[in-house]
Amino acid sequence: MLKTTAAVFLSIATTFSVLLSSTPPKSYYHSLFISSSLSDNVSISHHLYTLTRRPHAAGSEANAEAASYVLSTLAACNMKARTVSYEVLLSYPDSRSLNLIPSPSEPPITFDLKQEIYKGDPYAYVADEVLPTFHAYAKSGSVTGQVVYVNYGRVEDYQTLKEMGTNVTGTVVLARYGKIYRGDIVMNAFDAGAIGALVYTDRKDYGGGGGDVKWFPDDKWMPPSGVQVGSVYKESGDPTTPGWASSEGCERVSVEEVESRGDIPLIPSLPISGADGETIMRSIGGEIAKDNWQGSKDAPIYRVGPGPGVVNLDYKGKQVIATIQNVIGLIEGEEEPDRFVILGNHRDAWTFGAVDPNSGTATLLEVAQRLWKLQRKGWKPRRTIILCNWDAEEYGLVGSTEWVEENRELLASRAVAYLNVDCAITGAGFHASATPQLDDLLKQAAQQVQDPDNSSQTIYEQWIQSGASPLIGRLGGSGSDYAAFLQHIGVPAADMQFGTGYPVYHSLYDDYVWMEKFGDPMFQRHVAVASVWGLVALRLADEDFLPFNYHSYAFEIQKLAEDLETEISDKGINFSPLFKSIEELSKAADKINNQKKAIKEAKGWASMWRNDRVKVRELNDRLMMAERAFTDRDGLLRMPWYKHLIYAPSRHNDYGSTSFPGIDDAIENAKKLNTAESWSLVQHEVWRVARAVRHASLVLDGNLT
Repeated sequence: MLKTTAAVFLSIATTFSVLLSSTPPKSYYHSLFISSSLSDNVSISHHLYTLTRRPHAAGSEANAEAASYVLSTLAACNMKARTVSYEVLLSYPDSRSLNLIPSPSEPPITFDLKQEIYKGDPYAYVADEVLPTFHAYAKSGSVTGQVVYVNYGRVEDYQTLKEMGTNVTGTVVLARYGKIYRGDIVMNAFDAGAIGALVYTDRKDYGGGGGDVKWFPDDKWMPPSGVQVGSVYKESGDPTTPGWASSEGCERVSVEEVESRGDIPLIPSLPISGADGETIMRSIGGEIAKDNWQGSKDAPIYRVGPGPGVVNLDYKGKQVIATIQNVIGLIEGEEEPDRFVILGNHRDAWTFGAVDPNSGTATLLEVAQRLWKLQRKGWKPRRTIILCNWDAEEYGLVGSTEWVEENRELLASRAVAYLNVDCAITGAGFHASATPQLDDLLKQAAQQVQDPDNSSQTIYEQWIQSGASPLIGRLGGSGSDYAAFLQHIGVPAADMQFGTGYPVYHSLYDDYVWMEKFGDPMFQRHVAVASVWGLVALRLADEDFLPFNYHSYAFEIQKLAEDLETEISDKGINFSPLFKSIEELSKAADKINNQKKAIKEAKGWASMWRNDRVKVRELNDRLMMAERAFTDRDGLLRMPWYKHLIYAPSRHNDYGSTSFPGIDDAIENAKKLNTAESWSLVQHEVWRVARAVRHASLVLDGNLT
């Protein structure tokens, strides 16, 4: 009888509660967000067209105009929108020249270093606004030397040359893009003794493989004159303000100090076209390069040199303190305004930026417009949602890094997660990378959104059919704006896009025409990215309990640790402290999941009591702060700005994702030196990671020792 009475009372109370509130549940708005009634591919297309009418490198007038467009669009979506400016060191080309003497008996060749305008190019009238091809922050200087071909310019490529008896010292290297960050290509060349570096776009990787393949505008491939420009700076943020924000009148270090830190190369470099690269390749003699060093089927035979071809590379850059502008839009949370869910994309582009980055910018504006449509239907977020449009990412993640450094303490105590989209669309197929506690959330969001290329299935179904392994990548590389959030202050992060690489990357040909013809003709892939991106953000912003699963984290790092242990099993390194910490993390993940379940099951009655909200808030704080515990205040050896001990860039490849970066770097060093001291450092790094993992488990547990 008592049980029946209680059930009746609960039913009456529930009905009364529903009558008091006419607001639908949050899940209703989430479903509405991804519905076709709110999405607008025409609007996305318009945003992209508007943003890419002119080249807009950081510091340019055109990029300031693009910032104004983003600001006005966010303000029109009823957001609290503003610009946040910084004064930062940027680099531009002043003069450059490249000459080749193929052999002593042949006349010299002077390269024009120009990307050719294609027939019918609607942007020909502003093509002269595109910066001359260059490497940002490249060393000024004039060098002359025989050419050595170094494949992709990786450490292992130089080892191969050493084994072949090829001496790189005093030469100018010719490397091709494709495997590692261009800054590391130049740094590795310097370490090998080279005096200059030329980096070209090989047809094998970017031109469709040669033969009868057509190139843009007839096909998606890079034209022979196309050049991939970009930065060679090795760190994140303004080079002259390492670790603090570049506000007006702030303290700065000199360029000489920046060079002494090893953050920018100490030899001149220049990016060149595939056509120019092949011309230089024909002048190289010596031993024939390995099969996997060769080019496309109709390319010349690649030899390693040195010479007889001799090049003269002359480059002069200018470095200026310029104003950059981040655009920030905010929707304040109704219940937890001091908890931030942050979405970010950068705006600056080396040329027109239709793929990189403004496919992401147009998608960000689509998310903003859909959120405004939800607000007009009565939705209010539980937590604050912040939309960020960064500047000067191309120079070295500058805008996002300065903002994070300026707001470090506030973000470290209040940021729930950072969700990044850089190049939203490069082609077909969904891809995502994240910290592991977000894996389940990403999969669930992908299960709710229709595949834009096959309406009979979801994005998740397409995703798993792709055979990607692992399905969700990790964010160890510093290739985009998640770096400062995750790798510097330890905020959970994700990055997503459709497609992978694209051939006209960072070239004159990354324009609206390329996107409309080859990237996303109907702009439905943009719609799909906006749906997944926004849905993940909505769930993080609205759900009572943060949808984090640290079991995924424990499982991931257990496997990583086992692989490392196997790799150096004969070196006497003890991994048991790390395995013990991972076991504690798994138990803490179990405990917090059980606590969450208990509160949910009791919520019918307990929600009437104020104490329940306190419990939920406290539990969410533990979920939010556990990622911070994977950071170490001292940072990584030789890369102290990077604080995260689980995910950070490889020391020889900023784009490369390294797990346990401190351990990995120590192992690489120990294999080279093979001394007791070097292997002792490996053991120390294992202990460091073990301590960080234990700290994370203590945060999840929520009790003092």
